Amino acid sequence: MRSNIKLGTVSGIEIGLHYSWFIIAALIVFSLVERFRDTHADWTRNEIWILALITAAFFFVSLLFHELAHSWVAQKRGLRVKAITLFALGGVSQIQDDSSDAKTEFWVAIAGPIASLVIGVGCLIVALGLGWQRSTEPHTVATGVLVWLGRINITLAIFNMIPAFPLDGGRVLRAIVWAVSKDPVRSTRIAARVGQVAAFFFILDGIWNYFSGSGFSGLWVAFIGWFLMDAARSTSAGSEARPAAVREVRVSDVMSRGCVAVNPAMTLQEFIEVYLRKTAQRCFAIKDHDSLTGLITRRDVGAIPRERWATTTVGDAMHPLRDLQVVTPNTRVLDALQIAARSGVDPLAVVENGRLRGIVFRSQLLQALQVQSEMTILPANGPLFYSNGRAARSGA
Repeated sequence: MRSNIKLGTVSGIEIGLHYSWFIIAALIVFSLVERFRDTHADWTRNEIWILALITAAFFFVSLLFHELAHSWVAQKRGLRVKAITLFALGGVSQIQDDSSDAKTEFWVAIAGPIASLVIGVGCLIVALGLGWQRSTEPHTVATGVLVWLGRINITLAIFNMIPAFPLDGGRVLRAIVWAVSKDPVRSTRIAARVGQVAAFFFILDGIWNYFSGSGFSGLWVAFIGWFLMDAARSTSAGSEARPAAVREVRVSDVMSRGCVAVNPAMTLQEFIEVYLRKTAQRCFAIKDHDSLTGLITRRDVGAIPRERWATTTVGDAMHPLRDLQVVTPNTRVLDALQIAARSGVDPLAVVENGRLRGIVFRSQLLQALQVQSEMTILPANGPLFYSNGRAARSGA
C-alpha cells in the first residue's frame, strides 16, 4: 500500500500515512469523546476533546511501534524493509523479501503482537502505580489515558493473534505448519484457508450485530471480514497452483510490455488527448532528461477528479519510482503475487539491468495462475507461456 503522506524515516524505513487513515483517526477521536463523556461527567467539554485527541495520538504511536517491531525483526533476520504505511485498518510493513525459513516467518510475525502486549501491560502497570483500581473507572486524566491505551493495545495483540491469514496469527500458524511439514507452499495454503473461514465468521458476526441494533460497529466488523477474506483468497489462489509447471511461470510471460515514455510536465488533459484516447496502452513511463522517475496508469488518471485534469500534471499523478515495487522478468509469478499481496502495490514495475521492461498487474498474475491450475494435462510439445494473460505455446 502506497503512502500518500510521508512522515519521515526510522532505521531506514519510510513512515507514511494513507488517506484512509484519517477516517479511522476521526472515528477513534469521536468514540473516545463519547466514552470520556459517559465515564467522567465532571470533565469539561474542552478537557474531553483535548484528552481524546492526545489519547488517539498515543494510540497511533503504539500502532506504529507494532509495525516497527515487525520491521526491526525482519531487518535483523536479513530481510529488506521498504516502508510502513498506516491506513484505515491499522498498518502494513512493506517487507520486500520472503522469509527464508519457518523460524524467520514466526519471529517476524509474532513481533508485532508481542510489542502491543508489552505496551498494553506497561500502560496498565503505570496506571496502577498512579492509584487506579482495576474494579473502577479511572478518575484522573493520566490514568484515563493509560487505562484506555493499555486495554486497546492488549485487545490489538489478541486480535492479531487470531489464526486468520494475513493477520499476524495466521502468519504464525503458517510458520508452525511450515516447521512441521517442511513445505512452505502447503503451509501458505492451509493458513489462507483458515483465514477464509475466520473471515467468513467475521462477516456473519458483523451482519448479525448490524441487524441486532449495533449499527456502524457491526458494519465495521463485516468490512474487516471482507478485507481478510479478499487477502486470504488472493493468497490461496497462488498456493493452489501445485504443479511445477505452474510455479515456474515467469513475470516475462505475463507482463505488459513497451511502456511509452511521456513528459512529466504534461497536464492530464493533454495526456488523455494525446495518448489515452489513441492507444490501448495500460502503462506509461515518466522520464525526465532520459531518467525514469515513475509510472502512470489509466487507473491513476481515473483517480483524479475530471475538473482537475487541466491543472494536474502527469508528474503529480504518477507513481514515483521510489514507491514502486520492482520485480525482474525472471521473477516467478507466484513470487510476484506474494510481493503484490504483501506490499499492496499494483501494478509492479518489471526492471532488468536498470531499464524498465514493462509492468504487471495483480489481475494478470491471478489470471495466469487460474488458467494454469485449470490445466490438468500439459502436452509435451513445448513450455507453456503467457502473453498479457492469454495462453500460448512455443516449440510446437
